[in-house]
Amino acid sequence: MYDVVINDWGETTYVPTTAGKIVLAVILLALLTGAVLFARKYAAKQTVGDDAAAERKSNGKLTVKQLVFCAMAIALGTVLSNLKLFHFPTGGSITLFSMLIICLPGYFFGLAAGLLTGVAYGILQLLIDPYVLFPMQLVVDYLLAFGALGLSGLFCNARHGLLKGYIAAVLGRYLFAVISGWIFFGSYAWEGWGALPYSLVYNAVYIFAEAVITVIILMIPAVNKGLARIKSMALS
Repeated sequence: MYDVVINDWGETTYVPTTAGKIVLAVILLALLTGAVLFARKYAAKQTVGDDAAAERKSNGKLTVKQLVFCAMAIALGTVLSNLKLFHFPTGGSITLFSMLIICLPGYFFGLAAGLLTGVAYGILQLLIDPYVLFPMQLVVDYLLAFGALGLSGLFCNARHGLLKGYIAAVLGRYLFAVISGWIFFGSYAWEGWGALPYSLVYNAVYIFAEAVITVIILMIPAVNKGLARIKSMALS
């Protein structure tokens, strides 16, 4: 399912074959379907006693709406991930709020839907722009690190839930990025640096730089209220 190629830096990398891309696409669709099913259950819990909501749930329209929200988050997050404010040649970049967008399904629909949407986003990143030097690195960098953005769902019902959830999601992604850098990219450490300190600093630069900018934006009342209204639309 993967071809072994030599990239521009002389590294041995793994690139999906056509069959591999098909399998990844099927997995992506399965994950998105699972996310919508969990989102549907969460939305139903939020609308207990609402006869109109129950009717929408029974005829499937609510599921379609949630599918659109999850799919749009993945699509928009992918577009924004390519709008890089800064990019390291060996991986990692400061993007235009792509992490925030992938955190939204968790904030809208809860932890399970958020995690599955995050993993689906990682699969799409793997299809579009793979950078795989080791098979297990694929799991850590694309499934666990991006999947961790779904941790935003931990605070979906909390006061200032999006802000808290975003911070939790960013810390989760950072943890897996550090593990990947420590285990798989230690040879890239700067002169005089150990693999772990290098990974801690390297990944902090691009992840927390984007996070700080995003947190500042989220602290603007109009932005926070606007996203809360979008959540209400997603659940209505």
